[in-house]
Formats: sequence, C-alpha cells, structure tokens
Amino acid sequence: MAEMTVELVAVERRLWSGQATLVSAQTTEGEIGIMYGHEPVLGQLVEGGTVAITTEGERLVVAVHGGFLSVTGKTVTILAESADFSGDIDVDAAKAVLADTTASDEAIAVAKGQLRAVERA
Repeated sequence: MAEMTVELVAVERRLWSGQATLVSAQTTEGEIGIMYGHEPVLGQLVEGGTVAITTEGERLVVAVHGGFLSVTGKTVTILAESADFSGDIDVDAAKAVLADTTASDEAIAVAKGQLRAVERA
C-alpha cells in the first residue's frame, strides 16, 4: 500500500511526523478519509474533533481543537490549535470539565474531543 508523508503540528510544537497509509479527520464539512493520491483539499477541523493516523504498524488517535487540514497527492499537514494523543489524555480531568457548570464553551469542546479520541483509540 502506498504511503504519504504526514505532519501533525499544534501551535506549541510538532507532535508527529512520518509515513502513513490513511488519515481520517473530522472537518466542518464532515469526516474525511485521506489515502495516497487523494485530490488536493483544504479543510477546517472541528472544535473538539479527532484525527486518526494509520501507519503500517499502529493507529494514532489525536484529539484536536480547531485548525486546518491540508492535503496534496503525497502529503497531509494537520495544523491544530491544540492537540493531545489519546494515550496522554486524563479521562477523569476531562469528565470533571464536563461536570463543571462554570466551564467555558471552549473547555467543554476540548474535553468532549479528548473523550472522543480515547473512545476511538
């Protein structure tokens, strides 16, 4: 299976870079799956969404909060405002945010995205 180069970058740092066979992401237009040779596209990531990156040996699931997805035939670049790998997410802390009646809409969206990423992992 052909592989494409994928870069996952958050505002604060590059989180992951490598070769992948499939990338799926939640965009404002719906969920999109990208494989090698995909038509060029630019998509806006949803607030509190997820991105999954499938390589030959593993599947990485990441909670993303806002940003963009840029696709060419051979590359995918994910530019997120913030991102967390599913394995690094504190589930109890995310649930606490959802239970907090004073939490901001943005904090709630981030927490929902984090829990979604854990579920998809």
